[in-house]
Amino acid sequence: MVNQVEAMQTQLLEQQTKSGGAAVAAGDGRLSPEQQYRAGAYGLLASLLVRPPDQSMLDRVSGFTSVAQTDNDMTLAMSMLGLAATTCQPEAISDEYHELFIGLGRGELVPYGSWYLTGFLMERPLGRLRDDLATLGFQRDPDVHEPEDHVAALCEVMQLLISDALAHERQAHFFNAHMAGWLKRFFIDLSEARSAVFYRAVGRFGIAFIELETRYLAMQV
Repeated sequence: MVNQVEAMQTQLLEQQTKSGGAAVAAGDGRLSPEQQYRAGAYGLLASLLVRPPDQSMLDRVSGFTSVAQTDNDMTLAMSMLGLAATTCQPEAISDEYHELFIGLGRGELVPYGSWYLTGFLMERPLGRLRDDLATLGFQRDPDVHEPEDHVAALCEVMQLLISDALAHERQAHFFNAHMAGWLKRFFIDLSEARSAVFYRAVGRFGIAFIELETRYLAMQV
C-alpha cells in the first residue's frame, strides 16, 4: 500500500508539472516528490476556498487539462478541475463563491468543522482545534475574523505541517482529530451544491484527494 499511494502521488506530481499545472506543486527541494504533491494540493484547496480565484490562478489550474487519464479518481478529478478553470470566467466564479459560502445571511454551505460535527458554529471542536494549534505554535492573526476551523484554514495548516516536515504521526494526528470526521462530507456537498459550477469540480478534486490522503496517513511509514 505504501508503494502504491506514493507512486500515485509521484506520478501526479510529474504529470501536472509537465502540463504546466504548477498550482499543485509546492516546489520545495527539501521535500520528496510525494510530500511536495501533498503540500501543494492542500495549498491549492486553501487558495480556492478562502476566496474566488483570479485569472492568474485559473490559468495555472487550467494546465490540469493535459494530465494523462488513468483509471484512478485523482487524475480524473484533476482533469475536470482543469477543464472548469478553462471554461469558467472569474466574474461568474466570484458570484458562485458568494452564493455558496456567503449569501444573504448564510451561503448554501457552511465551511466550518464545528458546523459539520455539531450543527453549530464555535462549538467544542473549535476549542480542541485551538488547543492543538497553540501546541503546534500557531497564533491567530488578529486581522482574521473567521474561526480557525474554516476548511481553507485547516488545509493551510496541513500544508505548513508537511512543508515543515513534521513527523508523519503528528500530521496524521492533526488530520484525524480535526479533518477526517467531516472534510469528505463537505467536499461531497460542494460537488453536489445547486449554486456550484466551477466549485463542483473543486469538490470532486477535494473528495479524490482526501480519500488518497486518508489512506496515506493511515500507513505506518
